[in-house]
Amino acid sequence: MTQNKIRWGILATGGIAATFTADLLTLDDAEVVAVGSRTLDAAQAFADRHGIPRAHGSWAELAADPDVDIVYVATPHSAHHAAAALCLDAGKAVLCEKPLTLDAAQAEDLCRRAEAAGVFFMEAMWTRTVPAVLRMVELVRAGAIGEPRLVTADFSVSFTGGPEHRMRNPELGGGALLDLGVYPLAISQLVFGTPSVVQAVATLTPEGVDDTTAVTLVHPGGGVSALTCSISADGTWSATVAGSEGRIEFGRGYTSPGGFSVFRGDTLVERVEAPFLAGGMVHEAIEAQRCLRAGLQQSPLAPWSETLAVMRTMDTVREQIGVSYPG
Repeated sequence: MTQNKIRWGILATGGIAATFTADLLTLDDAEVVAVGSRTLDAAQAFADRHGIPRAHGSWAELAADPDVDIVYVATPHSAHHAAAALCLDAGKAVLCEKPLTLDAAQAEDLCRRAEAAGVFFMEAMWTRTVPAVLRMVELVRAGAIGEPRLVTADFSVSFTGGPEHRMRNPELGGGALLDLGVYPLAISQLVFGTPSVVQAVATLTPEGVDDTTAVTLVHPGGGVSALTCSISADGTWSATVAGSEGRIEFGRGYTSPGGFSVFRGDTLVERVEAPFLAGGMVHEAIEAQRCLRAGLQQSPLAPWSETLAVMRTMDTVREQIGVSYPG
């Protein structure tokens, strides 16, 4: 690791990789030094677009690059485990897109690999790192809305892609839950922790992934979460944390919010503004770099235990709604 800049490698060349790279390039203390893809042509094209000096025609070449301090894994869900495992086993720190893997067993395996390699490892759940969500957690823990009792959250979009698209393709870990439902679950986990009861219902696509899913969680202490996600409905894409003395409301786009409102009854008590930087994804990069410089293996904002708890909850949901993935 250079003294002044963290050197990043980008694994995969799709839309999310481009968005993250654009955010990363806004940081003075970060440098994107390499990109890797399954083909050299794809890697080179991505490198040319973003001004990245080296392109690798395989994931293994990127993982072996001695000038890379940390790899951002941006493959489809189904390849997260293989790509992250390759980098961790090569001794590289990894920031891996959400959901970390297809199931908890794969996620646990990656955590074991990171621990054995002694390197930093984190799920790239940007919602856990943006300033507004961090401020919400602070206020809830300080008692600003009394005892938290209810989290309601929706992430539903009307998606028109065909059955071959990754969001409907079981081979690529498609469906609403893994792509969208992980966000409501992350908010619930932040407020209440791991649930004691999970109940879920869903409608499935002809391909066998979940189209629309509703999840009710009961938490130790009596808190309840009511969460929905869909790839066929134009939902509210909003979240509310309600307590015994008030509530916090996030408007549309709560997955990367710039602020929220605090209410008691019909009275607006406070409007909290906490804008995110760049496109919002930069905050997970900032946190990863902070942890690298501090010599941490885990981020306190996204510790392995909480990532695994969400993965296990999603496993339970998929079992109840009848969704499984090849292999």
